[in-house]
Amino acid sequence: MTPRLTTLDHLVLTVADIDASIAFYCSILGMTHAPFAGADGSMRHAFHFGTMKINLHKQGAEFEPKARHVQSGSADLCFLTDTPIEVWQAHLLKENVSIETGPVPRTGATGPITSLYLRDPDGNLIEISKPI
Repeated sequence: MTPRLTTLDHLVLTVADIDASIAFYCSILGMTHAPFAGADGSMRHAFHFGTMKINLHKQGAEFEPKARHVQSGSADLCFLTDTPIEVWQAHLLKENVSIETGPVPRTGATGPITSLYLRDPDGNLIEISKPI
């Protein structure tokens, strides 16, 4: 039998400025900042949303092991929402966050979605999507 994976536990974003990332992901995207002590005792930073977690690495001071080609701004992330896309558009406008594209129809992991695209402080592509 071939083993199989069941879910994603966390992913790591390498960022240039931890504080700017915390401000964006918490105030703009509504995630919760969750500092934690790493296995080595160092203070680490993460975001929680739903049952998911994003760990942060500061560019140039990444934790080991790390990706082979660490680079901030190279991620392309899609987040699902149950909030109407129009509410997100109004929120992003109020927060002076530019929408690069959208709303546009796309296909997500489980079917059709409507998406907005924007950038985080490092230039990572952020897709906010509502299932149709």
